[in-house]
Amino acid sequence: MEIDFEAIEPQNRYKLLVGFVIPRPIALVTTRSPAGVDNAAPFSFFNVFSEDPAMVVLGLQRRPDGTLKDTARNILDTGEFVVNMVDEAIAEAMNLCSVDFPPEKSEPKISGLAIEPSRLVKPGRLADSPVSMECRHIQTIEFKPTRSLVLGEVVWMRARDDVIDSGTLRVRDDAYRPVGRLYAHQYARQRDRFELVRQTYPEWLESQREEEPA
Repeated sequence: MEIDFEAIEPQNRYKLLVGFVIPRPIALVTTRSPAGVDNAAPFSFFNVFSEDPAMVVLGLQRRPDGTLKDTARNILDTGEFVVNMVDEAIAEAMNLCSVDFPPEKSEPKISGLAIEPSRLVKPGRLADSPVSMECRHIQTIEFKPTRSLVLGEVVWMRARDDVIDSGTLRVRDDAYRPVGRLYAHQYARQRDRFELVRQTYPEWLESQREEEPA
């Protein structure tokens, strides 16, 4: 099947993109409004894109009437946000945070997710998240009236002690249980893993010589 993306409606593009690009990491983003209301919202149009600077990107959508949702408005107003990674333990609470509550309602409070102070930014982090990344807003790129990309620089990370090796700073696969977004109401656990060792070009050349008949 050949599909011309210019010839199909955005909702059909969405179905195809989120159906094939899986699983996607989930950022449960906490922000704080100028009035002091703590907000939390999940985003699976999200990823890390650089380590120098350490940069994350959020894909944000406006409401049908073109107004900003709470996360985008708070980021623009305050210049700060926290990306809290979602594991199996807080998946249900994350899902509740996806409800479009009015701005004066606090999703962390409603979902039972405790907020703790961050180190360098004003928005708090989620105490039950295995990993929280404090971010400062770098730039927002507007593509259409309904869609924007928010770039943020990670300035501080807090990881739960059991999910990281303090000596090597490597993630402990036996303790970190992230949840990935699939499509519709489907999510995936990330427990079935396998290893592929990446070769250098000289190593590949050597492997080819070893396979040549004597």
